Amino acid sequence: MFGEYSVNNNQSDSAARGPRPDSGSALGNLPPESASFVGREPELGHLNHLLRERRLITLTGVGGVGKSRLALRAVTGGRQTRRDGVWWVELSPLRDPALLSATVAHAVGLADHSARSLDEELCAWMADKELLLVLDTCEHLVTECRHLVGELLQSAPGLTVLVTSREPLGSPGEQVVEVRPLPCEGPDSDALALFRERAVAATPQLAAVFDEPGRAAVATEVCRWLDGIPLALELAGARLRLWTLEQTARRLGARFDMLADTRTALVPRHQTMRTAVGWSHELCEPLERLLWARLSVFTGDFDVGAARAVCSGGPLPASRVERVLAGLVAKSVVRRSEARGAGTRYTMLDTIREFGLDWLTELGEVRTVADRHAHWYAALSRAADRGWLGPGQVDWYRRMTAEHAQLRTALEHLLGSDPTAALEMAGALWFFWFSCGHVHEGRAFLERAMRAAPCTGTAYTQALWALGLTALLQGDMEAAQRLGEECTREAARLADPEPELRAAYLHAVAVMMPGDAARALALAGPRARAGHGGRTSGPGWLLCRLATSYALCDLGRFEEAAEEARGLHEACAELGERWLRAYADYVLAVAALGLGEHGEAARHVRAMLSGKRLLGDRFGIALGLDLLAAAVAALGDGELAARLLGTGHAWWRTVGRPQMGGSPSLTALRDQGERQARAAIGDAAYESAFRGGAAATTG
Repeated sequence: MFGEYSVNNNQSDSAARGPRPDSGSALGNLPPESASFVGREPELGHLNHLLRERRLITLTGVGGVGKSRLALRAVTGGRQTRRDGVWWVELSPLRDPALLSATVAHAVGLADHSARSLDEELCAWMADKELLLVLDTCEHLVTECRHLVGELLQSAPGLTVLVTSREPLGSPGEQVVEVRPLPCEGPDSDALALFRERAVAATPQLAAVFDEPGRAAVATEVCRWLDGIPLALELAGARLRLWTLEQTARRLGARFDMLADTRTALVPRHQTMRTAVGWSHELCEPLERLLWARLSVFTGDFDVGAARAVCSGGPLPASRVERVLAGLVAKSVVRRSEARGAGTRYTMLDTIREFGLDWLTELGEVRTVADRHAHWYAALSRAADRGWLGPGQVDWYRRMTAEHAQLRTALEHLLGSDPTAALEMAGALWFFWFSCGHVHEGRAFLERAMRAAPCTGTAYTQALWALGLTALLQGDMEAAQRLGEECTREAARLADPEPELRAAYLHAVAVMMPGDAARALALAGPRARAGHGGRTSGPGWLLCRLATSYALCDLGRFEEAAEEARGLHEACAELGERWLRAYADYVLAVAALGLGEHGEAARHVRAMLSGKRLLGDRFGIALGLDLLAAAVAALGDGELAARLLGTGHAWWRTVGRPQMGGSPSLTALRDQGERQARAAIGDAAYESAFRGGAAATTG
């Protein structure tokens, strides 16, 4: 992507090349298909035609009818391509409508760090894009989705939106397509094919059973009882592990006969689906039913450790949870998957989760299990905070990213039930907000928690600090300075050097970014650190060393800056830490540039970019690309420098910031690289190379 740079004597300087950001694919972030796809050829043809002709299509239908599977197959079948990809947004776990824009932004790779409205940033980011956006499972957010989709479609003429929902959005220009159950009639029906496939997947020896005409007729009758609804067929197919086909038909038929005269407000297909789920529920063992109910507290996917901690108790001991969970997987009630970096994960479809939640309500355990869930994830957040600056940093990044939906759910619950615990949790997640690209969301949670909880003590001071970090990344330096000063006062009351050092870092960076490096040095430099004391390997001390090295560079004291950054780099290496170490490499690169050691600068910034890519730090990648361009331009390769600046521009757009506006020293480095590149190759060649770089994928 970034090309090659050759130094004198035709030696390849690999240090002048940046890391390839995760390229992703032309299809963006689509989830894997959980099973093979059966039937729906007419629907797929119609949907593919609509996706070429219309800009907003909504697939509606009863829960379990296959809306999401149809949407996924339509956009993965090779007939739907867009220049800027196809992006999938899973909205099923989202409960707070205020987080809709943040969820969409995160899914499409916009880790916005500006202080502007996230809706505005999304509209601006998509304005020149040609992409297909899939919003999956929107029925609980219809009003909010209607508003956001309307804004996006108006701002981005190249945008197409595909929605799945139990009801239409009601938007102007919306094309509504009802997804009907699979046809059930005949020996070659799609419903029978799906039932057969799921049954054989559960019990391979059943293949011969479905080949017998008489027994195939029994299977067809099962499909009719279940109205051809795919989820119902899947649940019934899983029962064939224990029953014969005839037993399944008799028991299922009896179930529907019993309810045939029951008055219900549900339309027939809703009633069929709920009856099928209820039938599956009745056939579970008592402990499986109990676990099913308790698992309904999870939004999105979860791991077995969380299930064990949250769902055990009473007749279900922790030691048996994993075995009972395996039983629910075998019955297709729970789905199992493998996530890179997060291990085995489990999830329930919304229809099944809703049924479990009703039973949890009947059991009177909703509050108890929700409390357990919230406190489990609060404890996980504290553990992640303790482990962040250590050898497990990359694992914690992946783990907490996988747990994003659960962290939201826990915080929402604690805000209503235990504001002090919510404040502690939101503050412990500082690294998640600050380092993992969730700045808008973090600031909102922190502000809500600080309004609800007591404004004193360790938790409040930590939350003040975390809030200040989010303000820093959003370029809100006035708020960051104010929070830095308040945090300093609160930390002084605690008689603990760690919060004092953290506050010093926040205050120092808040004054340094607008240009007061001398004051930053006074706040966080060696003398100030020594005055606070504390662990030299603690986060506060290390962050102050980072601020010090930045300030020394701004003051032109490059050799001192390099010495400070080398010390920081060594300390981070001893800890096995990557995020701060990469910023130490950045400062070493800036110092090397200042000392005229351009090849050395390129080497350091390349190391920095590798670390930032590993942790998905888009802000750091954008910074690093600008710096690498400056180093390459100084080495004389104007074309590669221009391409790097173009790629940097693309990455800056993903964080909603224009080349770190508000920091004179950082923008000066970028501008210096541009001037040297233009001087080397001329304006026309520069613009051409810049456009090429700007077209690079940002993964």
